Amino acid sequence: MKYLRLVSLLLLPLVVLAQTPKTAGPKFDIDDFSKKFEVAQWLVRYDTVAWKTTDLVMAGDKSELARLGREWFCFQDPKGSWHAVYGKLENSKFDQVFHFVVDDAGKITRTTDKIDQEFLIAYAKALQLAQKKLVEAIPANSPTHNTYIKRNDDKTFNVWLFPAYQTNDVAVYGGEFIYTIDATAEKITKDESYFQGNFRGFNAKPPREIWLTYTEKEKPTLGSIFFVWYYKEYFTRIFIKNAKSTSTVIKDDSEYVWVHMETEPSPGNSSPKP
Repeated sequence: MKYLRLVSLLLLPLVVLAQTPKTAGPKFDIDDFSKKFEVAQWLVRYDTVAWKTTDLVMAGDKSELARLGREWFCFQDPKGSWHAVYGKLENSKFDQVFHFVVDDAGKITRTTDKIDQEFLIAYAKALQLAQKKLVEAIPANSPTHNTYIKRNDDKTFNVWLFPAYQTNDVAVYGGEFIYTIDATAEKITKDESYFQGNFRGFNAKPPREIWLTYTEKEKPTLGSIFFVWYYKEYFTRIFIKNAKSTSTVIKDDSEYVWVHMETEPSPGNSSPKP
């Protein structure tokens, strides 16, 4: 995947620019956006490994499928290669059922290599803790969520839970649940979740222009950036509408380019000011 260019534009009436020279440079926080976008790119790569290996799992032997629990995850080894592990944590032991490795060319191979139990148990416990917290944070019968996990250099975990693409072809936004978990996988040390109070969604068929409403936020959230990057080929255009800016991606030849437009608040108008 190519890394796209980041473009920030100031979209204000020309008369304002002419009368207020200090506004000639955009105020959009590009550093904050770039950091979040880097995480979003990694999450999309994780998701790709997850859904491709899940397809292989579902085509597996029924006796193996019966041994699976909710404790499955992807990770990168020290060389950067992706792995996907499927199994179940039970009685303080992780039953490793499937282990896939993805090479640099994207080829997926099932391997019988066993992963260290301490490693597997820590990941599984962190996943269980985050998923339990999610259930407590959202209403019953909420949309299903995908879970992403990464272990940091200090052995702590980051876990992200974002609404999944629903089985009825609806792409959902409005909630993003982000937890930092300690090295023992027993305690959430930081909760950076954001929930609008209810979930919203768009049917991806037929493709069309859509707007994500985040006017209560000054900056694009990680979840909204992830949504745009993940669904950019599902819709003709996706806009993130924040309090003072609008962000979107446009396709420039074979690359996608982010465009950020500063906007003046206008009651009753959710589109950028011309």
